[in-house]
Amino acid sequence: MNSLSTHHDAEVVDFLKRILVVSLCASVVAGCAILDSRSPEQVVQERAQQRWDELVKGDLRKAYGYLSPGSRSVMSPEAYEGSIKRGFWKSAKVDKVECATPQSCDAAVTIEYEFQGRRTKTPLRETWIKEGSEWWYLQK
Repeated sequence: MNSLSTHHDAEVVDFLKRILVVSLCASVVAGCAILDSRSPEQVVQERAQQRWDELVKGDLRKAYGYLSPGSRSVMSPEAYEGSIKRGFWKSAKVDKVECATPQSCDAAVTIEYEFQGRRTKTPLRETWIKEGSEWWYLQK
């Protein structure tokens, strides 16, 4: 009789362990969904602004990190840095983001730079793509 009780206790413990694991997994998945409930437009606006902030500061290594994996596969960090003139941009503001599809957004940016001793503002558009769970700047 004692061995029957021990066997039953082991089954109960195994059952409780499984419930605990399933509950923990469900909590993690739910927590991830709650952590980032922002729209794609909000996420891209934030990432695009962060990228431009790095460009304005001259931190080209950090700016390189926002390039899409495909862009990074064909351009090394050194080549990227060599293609950009440090200190050219004086400011940048991501004005608006529109997402035509769940995987692609266009960001409207106003950049300010100095040319021939005069500050100039100009608009530009850039494309952001979602790959995996992250949004990336598509270098053209």
